[in-house]
Amino acid sequence: MKKIFPILFIFLAACGASEIQIPAPTLTSLALPATDIPIAIPSATVEVIIPTITSTEATATQRTSSADGMPQVYIPAGTFRMGGMDARRAPDEVPVHDVTIEAFWMDQLEVTNAMYALCVNSGVCEPPQSFESQRRFDYFENPEFKDFPVVYVTWGQAKTYCEWANRRLPTEAEWERAGRGDDLRTFPWGEDKPDGTIANFNFIVKDTSRVGSYPLGASPFGMLDMAGNVAEWTNDFYDFDFYATSELLNPLGPQTSSSLNRVVRGGSLGDAEINIRVSKRSSVRGSNLNAVPGSDSYLGEFSPRIGFRCVEDE
Repeated sequence: MKKIFPILFIFLAACGASEIQIPAPTLTSLALPATDIPIAIPSATVEVIIPTITSTEATATQRTSSADGMPQVYIPAGTFRMGGMDARRAPDEVPVHDVTIEAFWMDQLEVTNAMYALCVNSGVCEPPQSFESQRRFDYFENPEFKDFPVVYVTWGQAKTYCEWANRRLPTEAEWERAGRGDDLRTFPWGEDKPDGTIANFNFIVKDTSRVGSYPLGASPFGMLDMAGNVAEWTNDFYDFDFYATSELLNPLGPQTSSSLNRVVRGGSLGDAEINIRVSKRSSVRGSNLNAVPGSDSYLGEFSPRIGFRCVEDE
């Protein structure tokens, strides 16, 4: 595993080579200042906007979270085939193995700016590390982008939000089951080659899209935006060889990591087709919550291409 630049995705290729992604802007100068210029926080009366989701092939039960208005989808207990099964699979996607997962609820959408602002206004969450997006100078505070995915959040910030909303970050296995379903598909929607009607990827849009904008890209359970738009934090530490030793029942990922890298899933608005496959594993340095608050180690990496969604136990 090679690190390309801070806050960027780190992707794996075969036998020691790295698959270089289009670099995201360096954030050193964009981190929120501790003093000097006051940071304006969105109003406590911010409205949570839930996009109207057109019908999908989903058969799962749905409900709405009382904490933030997030639509949640019920993922039933079951066994699925985990790992890369297409010709473009990376070495860290094998061996393919059967994994059994208990039932859980998962956010149908990526957490939005408006939802995240509710947690900020409650005093629990810290603001994103930048209020910008990939190309928009005014993003997090702009009402025009209320129902777009929150970005520039660290792993620790994503964890805090999910806990505030009475949920948690998904495990890597939970994420893949929700995105793949029970068959052997390469993408959440199946095997069709992705294009601009199915997902926001490969800089077709050049920035984030409104969550839920690609119903044709829904997973078998009706999960939206699980390929492209923003990549998503999971709870698991990253280990290149973890699939060789993974538990087969509700795997939680490695218990420790010297690098503190966490698994990120789903690919982003800037990723090519090969990196939005449902089995693609990516590694980004997570937060060290035992370090000095506000330090680089405490924060870890963050990006205009990383967001998150949460899950809740049955």
